[in-house]
Parts: sequence; structure tokens; C-alpha cells
Amino acid sequence: MKLITVVGARPQFIKVASVSRRLRALADVTERLVHTGQHYDDNMSRVFFEELEIPKPDISLDVGSGTHGVQTGRMLALLDEVLLAEQPDRVLVYGDTNSTLAGALAASKLHYPVAHVEAGLRSYNREMPEEINRVLADHLADILFAPTNAAVDNLRREGIEGNSVHLVGDVMYDAALYYGEKAERGSAVLDRSGLRANGYVLATVHRAENTDERSRLATIFEALSNVAEEVPVVVPLHPRSRKALAGFGLLDRAQRDLKILPPVGYLDMLMLEKNALAIATDSGGVQKEAFFYRVPCVTLREETEWVELVDLGWNRVVVPSDADHLSAVITGAIGRAGKDAAPYGHGDAGTRIGEILSAPSR
Repeated sequence: MKLITVVGARPQFIKVASVSRRLRALADVTERLVHTGQHYDDNMSRVFFEELEIPKPDISLDVGSGTHGVQTGRMLALLDEVLLAEQPDRVLVYGDTNSTLAGALAASKLHYPVAHVEAGLRSYNREMPEEINRVLADHLADILFAPTNAAVDNLRREGIEGNSVHLVGDVMYDAALYYGEKAERGSAVLDRSGLRANGYVLATVHRAENTDERSRLATIFEALSNVAEEVPVVVPLHPRSRKALAGFGLLDRAQRDLKILPPVGYLDMLMLEKNALAIATDSGGVQKEAFFYRVPCVTLREETEWVELVDLGWNRVVVPSDADHLSAVITGAIGRAGKDAAPYGHGDAGTRIGEILSAPSR
């Protein structure tokens, strides 16, 4: 069986690592990796392929940035050419990025079956581009790999059920286990950054709803400055956030009050997460990684797809509208453990996905 895997953004590289490693061990599966170039910063792309031991992409589209419509349109045009030339048996897409939507849509228009890893997630906020992408990808796919029971329930409510839906667990958990051990052996980010284990709060901010509006971005970073009066706050700064902070005149204070780091590789990020007292983030992946390492998390959004973490008490969702309230929630999260549970499976999602994709009936 010949698979075309379409990826383009940092979260997808991590997910692909867990699945591709299993696919490469199967004699009857050939995978061709297509990188759309949605994330094109060197620290956000090439370094992840190196650290995660993912083979160099077979095809790079180099799409780059642009509005959602422009970026997705470029991907569609180029993926049409790739799929017609490659003639795959199936197209595999991950998550909820523009690359996900473009891969699923291009394949379905050309009548190639689609498998979607991380299917069934819902925020029920249609203002999020990711929500549109994931819903459409789910309805275009004929194999849906759901990470949780909640995701299976979401799909069922939309009429997607039966043999097309597979509850396999979360490939991010596979990655957290496998690469967490590797990070312990190989990452020197704490020493390099002058940090003490369990001696800081970690924060990541990159979503457009938090970076594109000055008042919201100012609220988040004022709250982080408040927290930094009690405990150091470390911020690996996303290029979007750095540009926004500079444009809004907020960068100088952030650099004065906080420990600002350049974008870090995946292994360094895992080490920063594992050794934090608490994490404040607007990233879906970081929310889960915080839970995997049993670190309390505060989500800087109106909602989260990972409702299990809120129910278990590991995650608190806070709309960043009041700096004093937000800083109080972040400092209050320190030391507050949630319930012990395993909502994301047992670290074998990649193996199960490989088995299902390579089954003779496929």
C-alpha cells in the first residue's frame, strides 16, 4: 500500500513521528511524506524533523505564509499535481491545520480515500479556523482515528460512526513517552537558560486571537509579569508573538520582566514542560503535554478541545480579559494536581494506526 502523508505545521511533525516510525516497520506499506511548508521558520520545521528522527520530506511544496484562503488555495493546487503524479492508495492527514484541510480536500476531489488522525475533536467555536478544518476533514475521511471517547461521541452526534471510526488513543502521548526519555538524556535547555527544575512557570502564546488584538495580548503579558513577581516566568517566544509584542510596544517590558527564549526545539520544549511548576498556554498540544507530565495547566482561551483535562482538574480555561484574575489563576495552579486517569490511551496509538491502515481489507 502506498500512503501519501500531508503535513505542514509543528504539531503535525510530532504526531507524524509516532505513526511514521510504526509505518516504516511494515513491509507492505510505503509512505511518501509531503511537507506543505506551512511552517517555514527553520526552528519551527527542519529542527523538528531532525530531533524527531522523521525522514526528510519526499516532497516540499514551500507554500509559506498568507491568509487562510491564499495559503489553502496554494496547497490545493500543488497537492493536485502531487497526487496525480504519485497515485497513492490513501492520503493520511493530521490534526486541524490548513494543511489538513488541503490534503483531505485535494484527495477527496480526486477520489483518493482519506484517513484522519486526531479525528472528532470539537471546540464548537466556528470562529476558530482550526474548527472548520477539523470538521471538514472528518466529513471527508473514510477512516477516522479518534484519540478519546469524547471525540468518538462528537463524531457520532454528527452521524459519523460504525467501522470508519477507530478509538486508538492519542499519538501525542506516544511521542511524550518516547521523546520525553530522549529529552532527559539529550536536552541541556535548563542549564543553557539558567533555569532550576521546578523553579519557574512556563508560558506559550501564539494563537491569532491572542496576538492580533493589543488589549488581549497586553492582558496576557501583564498577567505574566505579575506572576513573575513571585516566580520566574519562561516564555519561548513564537515569531508571531514577538512581532505582535514589538508592533504594539509591549516587547521591552516583556523582555524586562520575563525570561524570553527564542523558539525551542521539541526536546527542549519537553524538558521545559516536564520541569515547570505550572504552564500557561493557548496551544492544544502543550495542554496535553502538561497533563502527560502531570503539570497543572492554564489555557488562555475561551474553550478547549481537551475537555477531559478540565473535568479531571488538570486544566483551567481562562479568557484573558483581566490581568489580575489571570495571574491569580496561574499562581493558584501551582501545586494543584488533578485526578489520576488515562483518557488518552496507553502510548500505543501509532502501533494501532499502522495495524488498521495495513489491514488486508484496506
